[in-house]
Amino acid sequence: MNAVRSPILRIGQLVLGVLLILSAPILAPLPGPAGIFLFAGGMVLVLRNSKGARLKWARLKRRWPRAGHFVDRIMRRQSAMRRHERSKSSKSATAKASAN
Repeated sequence: MNAVRSPILRIGQLVLGVLLILSAPILAPLPGPAGIFLFAGGMVLVLRNSKGARLKWARLKRRWPRAGHFVDRIMRRQSAMRRHERSKSSKSATAKASAN
């Protein structure tokens, strides 16, 4: 079920995501993984709230599929989880077919 969200809320989350992404390199030199978590959180907010960002992300994943797959799994994106389940079920189905 897709909930209709307020455009003001979406823009606010988009701006917050961009700010998190931009602040990640500033915190990266500090001890600890704070920069990584800020960047990942910013990416999640931007990808959830911007259609253009999702299209660009899809193009990047097509160009570098291994990196895209890794990042999707780390971010626990629903599309990545569905693809993973489909590939697991198709591999098990082909294994069963070849065993018979």
